[in-house]
Amino acid sequence: MIVITGAAGFIGSNLAALLIKENFTDLVLVDDFSIKIKENNFLNKNVTARVLRDDFPVWLDKNHRFVQLIFHLGARTNTAEFDYNILNRLNTQFSKTIWLKCCDYGLPLIYASSAATYGSGENGFSDTTNPEILTPLNPYGESKNEFDKWVLKQERKPYFWAGLKFFNVYGPNEYHKGRMASVIFHAYNQIKANSKLNLFKSHRNDFADGEQKRDFIYVKDVCKVMYFFMKMRKVSGIYNLGTGEARTFNDLGKSVFKAMGLKEDINYIDIPEDIREKYQYFTEADMNKLKSIGYTQSFYSLEDGTDDYVKNYLNGGKYE
Repeated sequence: MIVITGAAGFIGSNLAALLIKENFTDLVLVDDFSIKIKENNFLNKNVTARVLRDDFPVWLDKNHRFVQLIFHLGARTNTAEFDYNILNRLNTQFSKTIWLKCCDYGLPLIYASSAATYGSGENGFSDTTNPEILTPLNPYGESKNEFDKWVLKQERKPYFWAGLKFFNVYGPNEYHKGRMASVIFHAYNQIKANSKLNLFKSHRNDFADGEQKRDFIYVKDVCKVMYFFMKMRKVSGIYNLGTGEARTFNDLGKSVFKAMGLKEDINYIDIPEDIREKYQYFTEADMNKLKSIGYTQSFYSLEDGTDDYVKNYLNGGKYE
């Protein structure tokens, strides 16, 4: 039995789909399943059980003998969330509860950290950097970094654990995320509606408009890496999960227009004031640590990932 928390969400639902394709049918999905907009992410999946997030600790106490591994992907992922109590409860404290139960019951744990822990990148983007010196730009990043810091201080650990710092993930099943959905998702919908795309201007002299760079990674690659860790269960630690190659938003926009078969028409607008001071102009995962433990698969290029996402999912309303 494999448990996935956050299973009604973006990455969790894609991971469940991959495991089902790989004939792992004994899955337990954990989430708040009352959110109707997410129903396409879980109602079509044939699984062993669906457990409400708040009930999961007690459920695990009763069923831990049947569990082989936990993927803990559930979190409040809104980077514009400023209620520290919500972020502490859902991201930090709930994660601590799951960690301690994995220690008690001898269960391996793979959990979602975030590249938001790196802040503006003044300390680089290496997963060997001590989280104690990182300065996230928002409360969401802080909540993820607080858990990473706590994990590394623990004497009691699961016999295998991995924290994965997701960079800019995009792909099917993110339709419910609203403002927090990927730029590719928003670009597609803008272009479909208006045949043009608005990207953020740069408010820094060292970056031209649209030349801000992010490490964009297709969710299918994210799931492949998690599957790798599930099978390997060696070399515990915190790992980056990006492609290792930063690409510009202009590149992203061009790739979406191309996938849609339309002529490029890109305009630039101001970054909203509520996120302007916390905006990341550059992210790029150092992927040497993952490669050093034997991960050899290549990642989708931005163009290939966008092409697959647009043509096989967004155009047809398909889900994973």
